[in-house]
Amino acid sequence: MCLRQCAVFPCLFSVYFLGSCSSCFLVFFFDLPFLCTPSVFSWIFVKIKTQAQYFACHLCNWVQPSPPPLTISFSFPESIATPPGDSTGLNFIVVFPENIADYHPEAPQNKVRITAMNDNTQVTIQYFNDKPGGPDTLRKGETRLYPVNANMDLWKTGFSNKTLKINSKKTITVQAINCKKNSAQTALVIPTDQLGNEYFIPPIPNIQGTTVPSDIVTTGVTERNPFKLIIVNTDKVNKVTVGNNQTFILQPFQLNQVWVQDKTLRTVKADNAVAVLFGHTCAMKDNCTCGQLYATLPPANDVKLKFYIPPILANNVEDNAFVLLSERGSTRVQAFNKDLQMVEAAGTAIFYRPGLLLTLIPETDFASCYVVNAIPDTPSFALIVVNKSLTDGVHNGGLSLQNPVWQELKGTEYVSTLVAVGSQSVIWHDSSEMAVYFLGKKKTALFGNPAPIISKTPDFRGCVLSPEVMKIADVSDGWRESLKYCKDKGLELVSFPKAQLQRHIYEKILQLKNDTVQEVWIGMRRSSRSGEWYWLNQQPVNDTNWDEGEPGTVFDGQCVVMSLEKGKDFGWSGKDCCKPAYSICYKEPVLFWG
Repeated sequence: MCLRQCAVFPCLFSVYFLGSCSSCFLVFFFDLPFLCTPSVFSWIFVKIKTQAQYFACHLCNWVQPSPPPLTISFSFPESIATPPGDSTGLNFIVVFPENIADYHPEAPQNKVRITAMNDNTQVTIQYFNDKPGGPDTLRKGETRLYPVNANMDLWKTGFSNKTLKINSKKTITVQAINCKKNSAQTALVIPTDQLGNEYFIPPIPNIQGTTVPSDIVTTGVTERNPFKLIIVNTDKVNKVTVGNNQTFILQPFQLNQVWVQDKTLRTVKADNAVAVLFGHTCAMKDNCTCGQLYATLPPANDVKLKFYIPPILANNVEDNAFVLLSERGSTRVQAFNKDLQMVEAAGTAIFYRPGLLLTLIPETDFASCYVVNAIPDTPSFALIVVNKSLTDGVHNGGLSLQNPVWQELKGTEYVSTLVAVGSQSVIWHDSSEMAVYFLGKKKTALFGNPAPIISKTPDFRGCVLSPEVMKIADVSDGWRESLKYCKDKGLELVSFPKAQLQRHIYEKILQLKNDTVQEVWIGMRRSSRSGEWYWLNQQPVNDTNWDEGEPGTVFDGQCVVMSLEKGKDFGWSGKDCCKPAYSICYKEPVLFWG
């Protein structure tokens, strides 16, 4: 029997062979992952210097060389999450259409609401002819209301430079609020990088006293004006065509207001991106009063989409509620149908009721997380549309919805509910997508807009800003090498100490898995000091999924693999840390709320 030093790792540990050449044992001091290459295995003993305890581990025999481990390479997607299609951005252009509000002479109380997605978000607001203000710094999740100069209200028709530019170093959402007396309208402002260069023009709704009868429409009386388009340019000189023959040039950040008098007008086309609003300065609504009526149009789309219509939108006005459908080359006005609360169109759908033009969210644009903010001194609500089998997954902040009243959307698999909101509500779903609208109420008139989307990635932990990343390694290697492999990719060997997270990870693995992979390393191993199992993320080991007969003794394995074989239910086993296996690399999501 002899003691022979094999290698010294400065400041870490020394490695010794103990025994004869035919029967070697390895002794090292310090509790760190082992450096080894898979080869012919021998039993070794680990002596912990501080505790003078002995534990067995299955390490490599460094005496006899052997071939390198078998490496099988194949590609997996880095993440199964869909990139968020959200309402957040860095640059926005806002305009405030003319609002005469029951002919009242008082100044408008217009505002913009900005919500920050990250800490230290610096925001500047610039009026068309002024230097940028600020920057103002917002915290993650913070929402601020900024009053807007009354002179920013547009006037009549024609060209104008009255645009408000909002710029940020980090992502934000922006909502425009137009208020004057009892007339209020809100709009979700689309980031400039999500604007389009073609839009479908909706049909004109039938509004008694404004557009009906048709012979009363005139440019000389405000409440009987034609509907108009407000076309807002971005940062390049832009050629814009409305219909087939009305063409004009917009300078950077300039806008033009155009009457929609010709029913043959079908599209707005531009060489570069523009924003387009559709509406009326003061359309008649009830009790011989008129109010502002506007909606932001989405860019043109030629794919047939489904739009769901919550019946509460038509409450008390069923005979005067319509859906304005615009497609390439055609438009139609469809009456609200009490028996089928869904429409299909290869284009745009806008719901109309007196006082409200609401751009409907197509099913393809449903999302998992929205932010909804109340308007001060105004009843404010979140209108939620979700599959009827998934209502339990809807949350308002940290709580599930409290006693919601779900209303069926006839002829569909969806239901809707109206939830009162406070100064800020984060509405999110833990496993699916849904539609959420902001609604406000002034006297009997509703107004609103699609709620700002934060994320399209559902997650049981909360509202996701940046989705989780999961990767099955494309090489088979030892546990320690797998740890390094993951870290080199900015990830960690997966730790999932809680049962809910374990189920979540198993579902994701099923989507990622290649049948070639039968088992993978996870971020659990046995402590050489205590012999107890621990997670790399330092969470306690409570919820486990050990395979039958596992875990074994300290002589049976120091590191943990998870089986991906069919019928094994992702069972865990203790294995030799030098055993070649693939690994699950993981990065937790970044949450806006959770």
